[in-house]
Amino acid sequence: MSEILVTGAAGFIGYHFSLRLLNEGLKVVGVDNLNDYYSVKLKQDRLAQLRKFPNFRFEQIDLADRTLTHNLFSKEPFAAVVHMAAQAGVRYSLTNPHAYVDSNLVAFVNLLEGCRHQRSPHLVYASSSSVYGNNRKQPFSTDDAVDHPISLYAATKKANELMAHTYSHLYDLPTTGLRFFTVYGPWGRPDMALYKFTEAIQADRPIDVFNHGQLKRDFTYVDDIIESMRRILDRPPQRTAVSLEKELAPSRSDAPYVVYNIGNHQPVELSRFIECIENALGRKAKKNFLPMQPGDVAATFADVADLEAATGFKPQTSIDEGVQRFVRWYLDYHHS
Repeated sequence: MSEILVTGAAGFIGYHFSLRLLNEGLKVVGVDNLNDYYSVKLKQDRLAQLRKFPNFRFEQIDLADRTLTHNLFSKEPFAAVVHMAAQAGVRYSLTNPHAYVDSNLVAFVNLLEGCRHQRSPHLVYASSSSVYGNNRKQPFSTDDAVDHPISLYAATKKANELMAHTYSHLYDLPTTGLRFFTVYGPWGRPDMALYKFTEAIQADRPIDVFNHGQLKRDFTYVDDIIESMRRILDRPPQRTAVSLEKELAPSRSDAPYVVYNIGNHQPVELSRFIECIENALGRKAKKNFLPMQPGDVAATFADVADLEAATGFKPQTSIDEGVQRFVRWYLDYHHS
């Protein structure tokens, strides 16, 4: 049985997707550089769950290293490549720009070269809702232009989509980009609001509430993300004929290339999100209200019509249910 390569396997989404494939009996090669952007222990604990499966193999590799990435792809062909490794975080990109160039640009072209020479059947990679910047039209559609990023993180994700299209066009490499909308859930990242708020409220510390709680996010539960990804993995895009008179859409072209939004299609105000955490913990938050931060957007809202049409699925977990599940995991993980 051919192996599926999952990069960022010790990360939040990469871990959950690897677990899904392993539970199906598929072979997974997990790659991660285990950097210290956030808790290495959390990454190691995720890996410990994956290592329980005999059909899982892990390699600690920095994909920005061209030689190591070349060697990874030279061993044996992969049935598919799922690229979740990246330097995440909008605010961190304001002070650490080179980390995003190395992890999101250099590593991505190394991965594309590996897929190209191995003639990979399908590359699925993480993009982000951040590419929409301050687009005013809502919900955000993959047919909208995304030419005005407001953070370096967003710019690197837009660049990934452009790079992927180039390889799809030149080398017939099927690529699918996934614009994730604020993913949350068990085993989530400590740098994200849900984890930070839960930790602070539980410890009776104040939380920083930006834009005075009036930000809106299309929070998407991780299980819905994984179900969408699993269906997409088996649907590589095909090269299609497009007449010269018809203008190409931003998310599709005559190349074997496509981009999908994966979001809950239900924006939630930050104040409501905090209320869900308070209810799950049975504690009230102490709030430190602050203005909008550089690089942040006021609202995100996913149009998932293309995703539903292609896969027959759209995210639907309510914010109340999803936050409850995260808090149960958080309390168990930190007090077991």
